[in-house]
Amino acid sequence: MIKIEGLKKSYAGRPVLQGIDLTVEPGEFLVVLGPSGAGKSTLLRCINGLVQPDAGRTLIDGKVFDTKSKARGEQPVAMIFQHHNLVKRLSVLKNVLVGRMAGLSSILTMLQLFPKRDVEIAMEALARVELPHKANSRGDQLSGGEQQRVGIARALAQQPAVILCDEPVASLDPKTSRIVLGYLKAICKEKGIAVICNLHQVDYAVEFGERIVGLSGGKVVFDDTPDHLTAEIVHQIYPGLEDPGIGRVLKPRAAARQPILAPLVATATA
Repeated sequence: MIKIEGLKKSYAGRPVLQGIDLTVEPGEFLVVLGPSGAGKSTLLRCINGLVQPDAGRTLIDGKVFDTKSKARGEQPVAMIFQHHNLVKRLSVLKNVLVGRMAGLSSILTMLQLFPKRDVEIAMEALARVELPHKANSRGDQLSGGEQQRVGIARALAQQPAVILCDEPVASLDPKTSRIVLGYLKAICKEKGIAVICNLHQVDYAVEFGERIVGLSGGKVVFDDTPDHLTAEIVHQIYPGLEDPGIGRVLKPRAAARQPILAPLVATATA
């Protein structure tokens, strides 16, 4: 279980996170919605130890995870990035094996030599995203959607307790976005991995999220299932949103409570 307690973070005196409390169960697919500047990326960076919060902590299975945990080589948190972050000149297999480097000596890492078991784990991860046939291809020979699937395989090869996704489909077309999110959610359920996924797109959040957390101004303004997401709440998450077409992407029960609005176009730029 992932437990986030009282996370606060400010930059140059400007509050970005203002006391975030969340609990994410194993195998739960949680979507974090919010506009640019709401604190979504900072939240993930505080969780994975890239940023030291001003206050609060993250516990994974009851143990505090922070920058000290990363220094000790503990790797229960994997990350999937918006722009894939593949080493384009390396093979797909070696890109996935990056997720296994935490347990290797510096010499093996420098020589790119991996134990047989690590290679097996990496190939199993590629098979899970239906790309084992691309194992020997260079990273720059793949489409954007394939590169993001390699990113998922790399995270999966790490065998983490939680996968953090920072706008993982922002640069992909709608069809490819749904394919990528579909793989991610299926892996989450099958492996019992908690997923925290930052998104801008309300329609994807409703379609794939089991639970949606809305951030606005560094605060949680919504934390519930997609069925309870209403147009009014969407406007709390995205203040000043002009689009009158939100309701069609919401679940029937939510839309029924707010019939005036109908599909959101709050998409991120590529």
